[in-house]
Amino acid sequence: MVQAYILIQTEVGRSTSIVTEIAQIPGVTLAEDVTGPYDIIARIEAPSVDELGQGVIAKIQDVKGITRTLTCTVVKM
Repeated sequence: MVQAYILIQTEVGRSTSIVTEIAQIPGVTLAEDVTGPYDIIARIEAPSVDELGQGVIAKIQDVKGITRTLTCTVVKM
């Protein structure tokens, strides 16, 4: 299982509704409002890197009101 965190910036005033929408996407295990340069952090997982990118990340980036994302893939050392 491949896991990642996505840091998300949104249009002003949209983070609460976007968190609710993102939480419904299959593969999203956590979505929460945060403070700082990003508005939302989401934890996601998928069986492979391809499915993570083409499935979960692509669906998140399609959500209206998101202005920028940064994906941080979890690595096991």
